[in-house]
Amino acid sequence: MHNQTDKIAGKFLGKKISGSDVYNPDLLVAVPRAENRELYGIIKRNLPFDGFDVWQAYEFSAMTEKGLPVTRVMKLKYNCDNDFLVESKSLKLYLNSFNMSQFGETTAECLQICKELIEKDLSEKLKTPVQVNFLDNNTQRVEIFCKFKNIMDYADEKGLIIETFKEAPELIEIENSETENEYYLTFDSLRSNCRVTHQPDFGDAFIYYKSKKHIKEESLVKYLCSFRSEYHFHEECCEMIFKRLYDLLNPEDELFVCALYTRRGGIDISPVRRSLNCTKDFAAELGDLTKFARFGIKQ
Repeated sequence: MHNQTDKIAGKFLGKKISGSDVYNPDLLVAVPRAENRELYGIIKRNLPFDGFDVWQAYEFSAMTEKGLPVTRVMKLKYNCDNDFLVESKSLKLYLNSFNMSQFGETTAECLQICKELIEKDLSEKLKTPVQVNFLDNNTQRVEIFCKFKNIMDYADEKGLIIETFKEAPELIEIENSETENEYYLTFDSLRSNCRVTHQPDFGDAFIYYKSKKHIKEESLVKYLCSFRSEYHFHEECCEMIFKRLYDLLNPEDELFVCALYTRRGGIDISPVRRSLNCTKDFAAELGDLTKFARFGIKQ
């Protein structure tokens, strides 16, 4: 099903890559979004959401022309309405290629040159504007999604039986309500697996919706657990969750889905998707490149 895309994404899988200590933009690999989206009825010309993908690389390092190491957390962002996402291993290899490369006379000059190179290379590869910033110890740290409540607070754990671990939207149960209500839910045990490496990915899912329909919390827990043996990229999982819920709610309902994944290989990925009529901007600080914005202790 994903053979062509997986072949593209697995360009460097299991291979020793020589010369990665020398700045090399050719290491970047762009993966088409379309293949997975088409499987779930997400059509480019009529996307049911907007949003963005935020990446944080905790091990970025380069050197000045005098050989002084410069190390920072790098944060980058691009919108989700483009045709491509960047494959994570290729991004790690690309960023590693800066390690022994020398730019600028000072730390500030080095970072500015690296920022311009990374924005240029990624924007060209993904065919969309990419924003980059470097965070230091003075960066404002913000805890987001504080209003969201653990979905297990609304579920009967003793009576909950989880038996399905492949994505199963039929598990989701909806009931009608006479009044319109807002729901702020988080699930701290989201797990899926990388399509390319098959390594596990863990994260927190955040779901907000405003509707006269009510998604039964226990059924939503079962659905989110059904990703446990799925093989998808982080962005795809977020979009799949959004689309399944979107299809069950009313067209005028507001819906927001975000997944904050824990770092693997020194990089974490945070996709955000929200309905076009959603009035809430829960992820504004996550998308702010001048802030380190996460949730709870998973940093």
